[in-house]
Amino acid sequence: MHDDVIIALAGIGLIGIACQWLAWRVKLPAILFLLMAGILAGPVSGWLKPDQAFDKLLFPIISLSVAVILFEGSLTLKLRDIQGLQTVVRRLVTIGVLATWGIIALATHWLLDFSWKLSLLFGAVTVVTGPTVVTPMLRTVRPTANVANILRWEGILIDPIGALLGVLVFEYIISEAGSSAFGQTLIIFFKTLVLSSLIGGIAGYGFGLLIRNHWLPEFLHNIFALTLVFGVFAAAEVAQHESGLLAVTVMGVCLANMKRVPTEDILNFKESLSILLISGLFIMLAARVNFPPFFELGWKAAGVFLVIQFIARPVKALLAIWGTPLAWGERLLIAWICPRGIVAAATAAVFAVRLQEYGYEADKVYPTYLVLTPLENVQAGFLVPLTFMVIIGTVVLQSITARFIALRLGVALPEAKGILIVGANALAREIAKALHECGFDVLLADTSWDYIRAARMEGLETYYGNVVSEHADHHLELIGIGHMLALSEYQEINLLACQRYRTEFGRSAIYAIQIENLPSTGARSHFTLSPQGRLLFGADVNIHRLQKMLKKGAKIHKTTLTERHNFQSLLQNHSQDTIPLFAIKPNGTIEFFTVDNDIMPKPDWMVVSLVQSESFPSPD
Repeated sequence: MHDDVIIALAGIGLIGIACQWLAWRVKLPAILFLLMAGILAGPVSGWLKPDQAFDKLLFPIISLSVAVILFEGSLTLKLRDIQGLQTVVRRLVTIGVLATWGIIALATHWLLDFSWKLSLLFGAVTVVTGPTVVTPMLRTVRPTANVANILRWEGILIDPIGALLGVLVFEYIISEAGSSAFGQTLIIFFKTLVLSSLIGGIAGYGFGLLIRNHWLPEFLHNIFALTLVFGVFAAAEVAQHESGLLAVTVMGVCLANMKRVPTEDILNFKESLSILLISGLFIMLAARVNFPPFFELGWKAAGVFLVIQFIARPVKALLAIWGTPLAWGERLLIAWICPRGIVAAATAAVFAVRLQEYGYEADKVYPTYLVLTPLENVQAGFLVPLTFMVIIGTVVLQSITARFIALRLGVALPEAKGILIVGANALAREIAKALHECGFDVLLADTSWDYIRAARMEGLETYYGNVVSEHADHHLELIGIGHMLALSEYQEINLLACQRYRTEFGRSAIYAIQIENLPSTGARSHFTLSPQGRLLFGADVNIHRLQKMLKKGAKIHKTTLTERHNFQSLLQNHSQDTIPLFAIKPNGTIEFFTVDNDIMPKPDWMVVSLVQSESFPSPD
């Protein structure tokens, strides 16, 4: 038994990471591959049976995992990001939710002949979108900042709201016999709001104080945050059932918007953890899908999906964006993107199980009436496959089309090929001009006005200020930027810039020049350099050497390689006076020469080098 659980956990982890890698390679949301992997591992092959493997621990694992995912998402909700867009977000999670709920419930009742009780419950479950699918989709679609911020805020806030709405409908169903059912539901609603807000707010503010006043060592920040999420979720669930998700969301928003409370390291840790949890959850829930109900639902289930995609979402978006300054392209994209995710799947599974338990034991639990009729008890078994049909339909359709639609509407950001250069000294300006001539957008940043003025005189885009300052967070425009070169003469500035922007661009896109050459021995010195990023141009190349070459008249040359005049001959003929800087592939992508890579440019590649010699032969 224990071996089976270990094999299941290890297999889920390995399959999940493989799906994430594949999604990264083909530039599609990972949920597509995770759902397919779960279906193959579960109902198709029969290898993975989560209910048997994890038994009673399955749903607690799902609940705690969703809590971590929502907390990580709420840590990104900065109030300044939606200045001027608060009305849209507020409408999306209030009147928009109610409109979506009503439309889905009507469609479910009329098309599938579900009872009003189960139609309202299904509508409540499927109003959510969620960060588990919205955030990966936004990374692929790359819409404008307005669209991205609105959809991100909606996806994170609507998950606990949708879960709460589902709880209210569920409580109404099981208390339907009493005349005070509606009043009891309202009491539960306000009790949940008050308790979850208090528990989450107090925990978030208290944790923020611990960090701000340095009462907690840095090495405990991440693990403390994780255990606190578990504690807040459990405390809220004990105080009021199904209020834990809202509590952890309030906690994250409170922590994210406290002044002088750095959350970047916590966010990095939680983001990595969330990727693992999302992968595991989708595989486990997809493995629980039962195929026969799909065929029993028939074409009418597809009709429900079409109503959700083409009626419910556009109506919700119209109500939310009415009278706002958003461009028409942004409005249309918001009306299109609404993928359902892990919270819909998890809540549908929980409610289906609990409803069927009540239905089977109705005479024991409520002897005076039936919570579910025999027909409704059968219909409750369709909640999970119907929810997965909506999840798969929305994710597949929108994943395939959203980027194309965004491009056609003119609300997609350009491919992140631009380069941020920290430092505007002579070397940085020469490299920036070479990059610009090769078709790359370049932005130089420096605190020296003389350097910035010289760069502007040479026609280069600049930012005057410290790239790690609060001013830069608000005013440094990074749209289209995908790489960073730290070329400052000051090692401290390079180090801070690399640490600050490694989460923005990823470690593989962060480069820094050496101030002094790497020591041949002495791992201690090398360790201090490693956080800077990938070291540029070679182990024996530093900024002082390159600056001396420029003062002696060195120039930047571009060489297109051929079969005869290849990269090896280039290095052999000019080994002493040529330093390769970067190479451009035929498809337009760039590769920088660094200490840790083994680039071997091929024919038709363009190699850009700093050359000391005035004469430089052209390729044959």
